[in-house]
Order: sequence, then C-alpha cells, then structure tokens
Amino acid sequence: MIKMAENKKSENKSHNTTHKPKKNVNKWKIISLSLIVLLCVSVFVTVGLGTSGSMSKISSEEASDMAVDYINNNLVQAGTEASFLAIEETGDGLYNVTVYYLENEIPVYVTQDGKYMFLSAPLDLSEDLSTTEETTQPQATEVTPTARPTANAFVMSYCPYGLQFLKAYVPVIELLGDEADLQVNFVHYIMHGEKEVTENTRMYCIQNEQSEKFTDYLRCFVEATDSASCITSVGIDEGMLNTCMEETDELFDITKNIQESESTYPPYLVDADLANQFGVGGSPTFVLNGVTVSVSRSAEAIKQAICSAFIEPPAACDQTLSTVAEQAGAGAIGAGTGSDTGATC
Repeated sequence: MIKMAENKKSENKSHNTTHKPKKNVNKWKIISLSLIVLLCVSVFVTVGLGTSGSMSKISSEEASDMAVDYINNNLVQAGTEASFLAIEETGDGLYNVTVYYLENEIPVYVTQDGKYMFLSAPLDLSEDLSTTEETTQPQATEVTPTARPTANAFVMSYCPYGLQFLKAYVPVIELLGDEADLQVNFVHYIMHGEKEVTENTRMYCIQNEQSEKFTDYLRCFVEATDSASCITSVGIDEGMLNTCMEETDELFDITKNIQESESTYPPYLVDADLANQFGVGGSPTFVLNGVTVSVSRSAEAIKQAICSAFIEPPAACDQTLSTVAEQAGAGAIGAGTGSDTGATC
C-alpha cells in the first residue's frame, strides 16, 4: 500500500500530460511496473481505509492524475514513463486506474479520498471464495445463428481499447462486410473530450451516408487518429459530411447535452437506445446477434465469432486472419503483439 499526498488538488492537467521521473531516487525505489512484478506485490487490506466519518471524494480525473504522477515521480525506471489509459469506479470506495507502462496495461487502485494507492486489488476478507466461486461465474449465453448475422461494436473513438478492437475489427469488415451486417456503434457517454465527440459523430455520418468509404476511413484513422488526412486520402465528400454532422448534432442534442452536463463523463446519445438495450458499460463492447460476447482482440478471433453466428458460414470464413491481439491505442493494423486483457474505457 502506498500513501498518497493528502488533499492534493487537481492542477487542470490533461491525462496526456507527461512527467519526467525524479532524479537521484534510491535504487530500491526504482520499481519496474511490469505485470510480473505486480503479481508479486503483497495485498494490504484495512477496514475503513482512508476514512473517518464521511469521506471527501475526489473526481476520477483527479484520481488518475494523482496515480500517474505518483508512479512517474517515484516508481518508474529512469528514462521511462507511464501514461493513463482508463479509469472506473469499483463500487467499494476505490478507483481502478489502468496505466500503460513498458508495453503493459497495469491496473492500480486509488481510494476515493485520494490518500492511498494499491498495486493490487484489495481482497474482501469476509468473502468465502470456496462458496462463492460457482455463483460468481458468468453465465454462458449462446448466440443464435442467423442467415445474416448482425454485429455491433460499441466504442469510443479515442479510447485506447476501442482503437485496439477496431484495429482487429477492420480486416473482418473487409472480409465479411458483404455477408453480414457489421456495425460500429458508440458508447452513450464521453471520456476523452471534445475531439471524441466530434470523431464519434464523424464516424457515425460516414458509416451512414458514405458507407462504401467507411472501412477505408477506419483503417486510416486507427493508424494515427488523423481525421483530416483520412478524409482527403479516402475521398470523403466533406460537404455531405459536414451537413450530416450538423443535422446529427441537432437531432441528438449532442452539443447541448455536453454543455449542460455536470457529469465527468457527459452523455452522447447517438446510439444510446442500442447501448441501453444491450447493457453496454464500456468501450469496447461486442454484441453479436443481440448477445454481448467476450472475444480476443485479434482479427481471427472476431472472424471466428461472427462465422459461428451464421446458419451456413460463407466461403470467406475459411480464410485465416491474424491471430495476434492488436496493441491498445493508435497504430498500424497488425503492427505488433498487444496485451489482450479485455480492458475497457
């Protein structure tokens, strides 16, 4: 357990802000945040941790900033740094912050009063694992095959894990897009600012009004998230696109909802009905023939899942795609081995 500075105020830093590690740190304090090391870290549990009476709760943004700052200032190897990927509330007084370090996606836990950080999840000493293991296993739900399967990939356009899934999904769309309805949909809230609002709406419009160019646009966008370059290289009709984005903004009150929301993660309602129907709770969420499924983030794994949803799989299903999990974040499709943890934003 690591005690963090009390009552540290947010300094209005972006999650993309980087920090140089402190110099002259004792060698014993320079810890490699690899998954192997984290598995060896002891777990500390304290009843009422960091609280006395009512707890003063910090925001998720403050928690993620504090965690990344502390790691970069105290724990990383010289010349390296960790970066923020995602955060969620665990429901037990903690924030689960996922950081990216040395090509690993690493969860750390911050108490909601901002006082303590764990390098491993606390265990509930009151829980009898021998009696709860069976009941806590997720119930398997079968996908009913259809003549033409429908897939819905719910993402946020700037979520590192959403981009990871899209990089694996694009080759599948290219292979099976004529045989199945393979959609990109959007989670019903925003975590990555105005650029994500704009890009979600841009993708929504290209998919709906210039669908023949959508897969090429996706392939371009996931490499460097450079929408302007992709619009030009793919040949998107900008006039049609701009009109659609304006109409979509008005139809779903996108700007109005963002401006009026007091939430850390304001609503984005373009696909909200579908997202609520399927119980979407993060990016990515993959729904196949109306059933939410877990699938490895490789093109071959996604292809196999979709092919299993056909009553009679087409010949294209015999083609083998990449079996390597894509890396989180932007980058070339198939460029390297990613960590297939199933993490979401």
